Amino acid sequence: MSRTDDDSWDLASSVGATATSVAAQRALASRQPDPLIVDPYADALVKAVGLEHCIKIAEGDLAFDDPLLDRRQMCEQIAVRTRYFDDFFTSASSAGIRQAVILAAGLDTRAYRLPWPPDAVVFEVDQPRVIEFKSAVLASLGAALPAERRTVAVDLRDDWVGALQDKGFDASVPTAWIAEGLLIYLPPDAQDRLLDHITALSAPGSRLATEHMDTAALSTEWADKLSERSRRMGSPVNLADLFYSGERNSARDYLTARGWRTEVQTTREIYTHNGFQPPHEELLALVGDSGYLCATLD
Repeated sequence: MSRTDDDSWDLASSVGATATSVAAQRALASRQPDPLIVDPYADALVKAVGLEHCIKIAEGDLAFDDPLLDRRQMCEQIAVRTRYFDDFFTSASSAGIRQAVILAAGLDTRAYRLPWPPDAVVFEVDQPRVIEFKSAVLASLGAALPAERRTVAVDLRDDWVGALQDKGFDASVPTAWIAEGLLIYLPPDAQDRLLDHITALSAPGSRLATEHMDTAALSTEWADKLSERSRRMGSPVNLADLFYSGERNSARDYLTARGWRTEVQTTREIYTHNGFQPPHEELLALVGDSGYLCATLD
């Protein structure tokens, strides 16, 4: 079903199911020999959601002779993505930033598994049902928090800024923000508003990490290929219906024009940085110069 302005979801439907799929891939990547990432909670969260195809991914029971579904490629893709945002937060903490915001947090477990300084505050923003579910599962696992976690149960299409401030967000100090796997699920104008809000809330020295999308490469074919991959894994969700098409501003250009210094690592570069061979050429052709973006506000 296509998106609407007021659609909602849990972790087994629509956009929420994509968060569960990503967690399943993190669980799978964590099982590999000498893994680049370790998420000790991903497997339990996926099984608690109960989507059969995601459980199979997490346990490594899906294998296809297809470059879009290759198990090694799947593990490496999620490993480099996860490690990028992990390292972003670790670097920000080392630089003295003590306030972090995870937008559209989904089944992200960084508040629990990263080595936060004890005086750090980590805000997680997502739909109420998503926040409630994850919090309950992690509490049942006895997951410990190295720093303070504050949940902000609000849809990003609503007044999330007010909700964040109501939870004690301090706009006068530098903040580390991540918007992982989020922008493509926003209409182009909503993406711009999100980046405007982040800029307005950010003190000098703040940092932001997100995906860098090569809008020239991310065509209808790209969305259709991802949907095909999702269907072959057994997912009932048509990913192409969840993405917003149409022209959109490059996050790099948009942020640069608003005073942020930006740095982009392409997919090829970040694979090489982490000791992996670049992805299959068919995958590279689908994403072009897409990769990951880090921005700092001077």
